[in-house]
Amino acid sequence: MTELMVRQPGWQATIQDAGRSGYFQQGLSQGGAVDEHAYSWANKVLGNEAGAACIEILLGNFEAEVGADTTIVVTGADIPVTLNGDVIESWCSHRVRRGDVIRFGQVRSGLWAYLGVAGGWQTPLQFGSRSVVVREQLGGLDGGPLKKGDRLPFTPMPERPLHCVPWVHRPNYNEPLTAKVIPGYQYEQFSLVARRTFETADYKVTNDINRMGFKLSGPAVAANAQKLASEGIAYGAIQIPPHGQPIVLLRDRQTIGGYPKIGCVTSLDCARLSQCSPGTRVRFEFTDVDSV
Repeated sequence: MTELMVRQPGWQATIQDAGRSGYFQQGLSQGGAVDEHAYSWANKVLGNEAGAACIEILLGNFEAEVGADTTIVVTGADIPVTLNGDVIESWCSHRVRRGDVIRFGQVRSGLWAYLGVAGGWQTPLQFGSRSVVVREQLGGLDGGPLKKGDRLPFTPMPERPLHCVPWVHRPNYNEPLTAKVIPGYQYEQFSLVARRTFETADYKVTNDINRMGFKLSGPAVAANAQKLASEGIAYGAIQIPPHGQPIVLLRDRQTIGGYPKIGCVTSLDCARLSQCSPGTRVRFEFTDVDSV
């Protein structure tokens, strides 16, 4: 086993896998890759196990040196990526050699990119996952984002077959998003007017976004009960605080909450929403499980 050395960590880069399952009762967040679509394709292209760890890179400006011959892939946000100064195609796997330098430029669309390696990054497992949740100081090398000089272990696998994600499965992060929402059991606490407003209005992604959730702004909607007994929070849950502005909760969400929830955004649309930069317009559409 050898290592990848981080030369420039960029704005924020963390180790993420499929997340921690079964630890909500201990108060631990799920964590995991915020764009499940891009993350899953990275592992698929490399022939990895579905839950192998990738590096999740926010906004680019990441640079690292490879310590041994292996195979890599970059998926997710539209960011120019170079290998020893030569541009490489994202959503395709590439063979790299010891001493090669991978560099991510500035993001052009989307927010999060994924750097995967054949076999996955072999950082320590904690509660069944390698994923970093900064708030809980869990995962990765020290529970936080990668730093200059960090070394990530991996097993050299230079002879993996090379593949590309089919074009039909490569998202265009500039396309308008209409997120599908499955109504929750508190749906009936919202008036017909509130539901209709929520489904027909445009909402804007605010600057208040992170791996925990995305706050949106637009026409206010309100439930009959402004606050309920705290309960478990599902991935994609849309909380409506008293001010009426929706919050879509993502991978690093809190484990319990008491605000009314009008429904849940489907997992694939959570992935798309996670790539929406501040100012992006988003619409919602109610659906059911059979139609997703």
